[in-house]
Amino acid sequence: MPTRILPAGADPDAVRSLVTLLSQLPDAEPQPPAGDSTQLVDTLARLAAESVDELPEVVVVHERIGPVPALELIREVALRFPAVGVILVTTDASPGLFSAAMDSGARGLVALPLSYEELASRVQAVAQWSTGVRRHLGHGADVFGGVGGTVVTVSGAKGGVGATLTAIQLALAAQASGRPTALVDLDLQTGDIASYLDIQFRRSVVDLAAITDISPRVLADAVFRHDTGLALLLAAAEGERGEEVTDRAARQIVSALRSRYEVVVVDCGAQLSGAGAAAVEMADTALLVATPDVIAVRAAKRTVRMWDRLQIRKAEETTLVVNRHTRSAEIQPALVQRITGTALARTAVPANFKELQAVVDAGRLHELDGRSTVKQALWALAGELELVKAADGSHRGSGRGPGGFRRRKE
Repeated sequence: MPTRILPAGADPDAVRSLVTLLSQLPDAEPQPPAGDSTQLVDTLARLAAESVDELPEVVVVHERIGPVPALELIREVALRFPAVGVILVTTDASPGLFSAAMDSGARGLVALPLSYEELASRVQAVAQWSTGVRRHLGHGADVFGGVGGTVVTVSGAKGGVGATLTAIQLALAAQASGRPTALVDLDLQTGDIASYLDIQFRRSVVDLAAITDISPRVLADAVFRHDTGLALLLAAAEGERGEEVTDRAARQIVSALRSRYEVVVVDCGAQLSGAGAAAVEMADTALLVATPDVIAVRAAKRTVRMWDRLQIRKAEETTLVVNRHTRSAEIQPALVQRITGTALARTAVPANFKELQAVVDAGRLHELDGRSTVKQALWALAGELELVKAADGSHRGSGRGPGGFRRRKE
């Protein structure tokens, strides 16, 4: 049986040389290369969704891949696709890097410039390991059946547009439908999820920031279990400690949550931090909440352009949610979409703060009346984003949300 090998790298010349050499290996079947970290993870997720047997035995990652650094990418692949063997190709073959690569989950390291003998030996060893793991686990659906949970980030175009309210209600809708759901507060300095849900807590996302290997037990210790069943990972009460959560820590935390929960909703707030940027980049769906007024629309356009400049997310891969919508407003959702260049959620959230005031003041947002038009709209949005379990009991949708919500597969 041929060994399927998926190369990944951002340098076209380096990848071309790698593919040429891989094609010369005995029984090797190189796959079309992935040009960046997002494309690699998306490709593996798509193949795993079809069948675990479709996954390549070996992934070869060039050190100059991006936007996610190579070692962090290897860690995510190892966590989400544990029977895929990863090889790192690098100019630095020092013992320190070798140890770091192994700690991240790599199964081998090959030094540049490439040597046929070294590459052949390493690919063969990793392919045998991958085949052995799959045989030992019997391709069981319980072990490999999922590609990880769905991650949705919610960001505000500016402060006060309702991003936290949106994030909480989306998470509540997913949990109420029977899907295990985690809600994360990455608004690290001014996060209010704990206040909205009237809870006292000791652990926070900061407690996971310095941990390089987040085990299920460590994660469980940091998570607060709410009465609704939601798993909450909250911002620290001391806002200045938010700086301890780096982009690397955020990637590890989101990856760990994705492996344990079917739905992960992340409140990123309105201020872009490194952690928030990493979450938005990793997300299956990135929501940007704005209100139908000139200031908020300008802020939304500014945010979209900044994300694009920083290569965090393209405008067309961002979904705009219009909050406090009224039919009489001069600015309607379609106009906001044209100005920002984003995708547009079909569901607009109506302006009706009177419905919210009592539960917001009491810190009991989870007790919002089911007859509330705001709650109905936000739960409809959860359905539109395929965050709720379908009536037939299936866990996942088609992998592509209506209206193009999911990040496009290149």
